[in-house]
Amino acid sequence: MSRVIAIGLSTGGVQAIEVLLHGLDRQTPGIVMVQHMPERFTAALAARLDDLFDLDVREAVHGDRVRDGTVLIAPGGRHMELRRTAIGFAVAIAEAAPVNHHRPWVDVLFSWVARCAGPQALGIIMTGMGSDGARGLLEMRRAGAYTAAQDEASCVVYGMPAAAAQLGSADHIVPLSDLADWVRHALTLPLRSGRLQAPLPG
Repeated sequence: MSRVIAIGLSTGGVQAIEVLLHGLDRQTPGIVMVQHMPERFTAALAARLDDLFDLDVREAVHGDRVRDGTVLIAPGGRHMELRRTAIGFAVAIAEAAPVNHHRPWVDVLFSWVARCAGPQALGIIMTGMGSDGARGLLEMRRAGAYTAAQDEASCVVYGMPAAAAQLGSADHIVPLSDLADWVRHALTLPLRSGRLQAPLPG
């Protein structure tokens, strides 16, 4: 059964994602990720991470399949969505309007993951300013996904994870150094009951 890991992060995320990916390997289910960055910067980030780790890291293009050992980073200036296909999951790259002046936006991705993957997903919100991702992570949790937020002590900016914690979006608050272990453990847990659902209104 296909699984997918969705990650959202912003300020301080470049360093934080390196710590997380360092603890994962090519058997890890496919990762879809939003890092707040402008156009061109996301391609450079993907190239750097691809060089550093034994994972296939790249800036996503429309129709990319979500495969084990692969990290798909939303391209700067566009939203990324998830789709369920007959053979697993794939991403769609959308030109929809910015949300709060940002594109990509974590909540957009997380909402689609909740709708399309439900209990087959894990969701992680990491260091970043603001509250992006908190509502989408709650949708994922309500749909049956296991969810985590990075803890305050290990965040450069405890904004996005704090919003998720306050909203009740995260099952666990986890130090950055333990997030890879949390992923591995969560993947061994039985799938939770949950229903694929439409995004929250507003």
